[in-house]
Amino acid sequence: MPRRSLLRGLGAAGAAGLLAACGVKPAYVAEDRRAGRDLSGRERTVTFANWPLYIDTADDDPRKRPTLDAFRERTGISVHYTEEINDNDEFFGKVGPALMNGQTTDRDLIVVSDWMAARFVRLGWVQKMDRAAQTHVADHLDPQLLRPAFDPGRLHSVPWQSGITGIAYNRRRLGRELRSTGQLWDADLRGKVTLLSGLDESISLLMQGDGVDVTRWTESDFHRVCDRIEELVRTKHIRRFTGNDYIKDLAGGDVLACQAYSGDVIQLQADNPDIEFVVPEEGGELWAESLMVPNLARHKANAEKLVDYYYEPEVAAELAAWVNYVCPVPAAQAVLADSGDEELAALAEDPLIFPDKEMRDRLSIARDITSTERRAMAKRWNGIVGL
Repeated sequence: MPRRSLLRGLGAAGAAGLLAACGVKPAYVAEDRRAGRDLSGRERTVTFANWPLYIDTADDDPRKRPTLDAFRERTGISVHYTEEINDNDEFFGKVGPALMNGQTTDRDLIVVSDWMAARFVRLGWVQKMDRAAQTHVADHLDPQLLRPAFDPGRLHSVPWQSGITGIAYNRRRLGRELRSTGQLWDADLRGKVTLLSGLDESISLLMQGDGVDVTRWTESDFHRVCDRIEELVRTKHIRRFTGNDYIKDLAGGDVLACQAYSGDVIQLQADNPDIEFVVPEEGGELWAESLMVPNLARHKANAEKLVDYYYEPEVAAELAAWVNYVCPVPAAQAVLADSGDEELAALAEDPLIFPDKEMRDRLSIARDITSTERRAMAKRWNGIVGL
């Protein structure tokens, strides 16, 4: 199930004013005003807000979540789990007024995409986690995800799941392989290519296609890409810009190649083995959607315990086998490989769940768009896309 949501305009309908406030001093919450009274000792509960269909469920009853049930049985901590996050900006607009005004959100743990997590961190809206109480996170967090530019050392965030933005294509219909972002512009693909419409989702891969180091890209790099995309739109080479509906276009044959997310392609391949995913030779973007504890959370210690639980390799393996995204716990690979189950062992060999070294060498975590850059960049990009 797709997880990355696109940035529409300068913010979703309910969040436009708040998005404009990013980086504005009155919205910032100082470190000494973030912690609330932690009731974890006497209230054995935690409220966890996540995206729909982003956790394991029982085969016989989708209302049951085996890993959460096992956590409750082991610790005595019950989890109030809500699938309320459908769009990063929408959720930002929902919890932003409380966080801006020093009020509780009534949530102990949330999951947002890292480009949105960067805003929460920059605004001081989330708390540092107690890593001393999270030994599994310390031991098993994927080193490649450890130091994003927006949160060095991952002090405020822990990846829930990760993924790759690359290229998907129908090899049988195209009749050849694609190995480069630049090949999307080949003449025989005119009118048969789609790009992601979200600024944060699309731009890094396009800059990588230009040979840019996306960990330190510049405004000039951004505008150079925009110049090219404008021309490709003018000549009708790009069929359209999409959200996650590119899946339907690719599966139905309306497009032959597109920007895509690794987790989506795993699901497409189950029905159509002709669909392939490639990390381009110039590189692909490694991203994550991360767990964070919002300010004034009433059950911070319980939330931290739940985060650490999901970094036990056995638990991470169970989750990875269900969601099929890049697992942020590399040690889970051996658990699946040694499971004695043929299907689970096959997942352990899938580089879109456990990237091998050759693939990892081509993956980068892009620096986030700063608050001062965003308004002008979003205006130009959305003008091209038609948002």
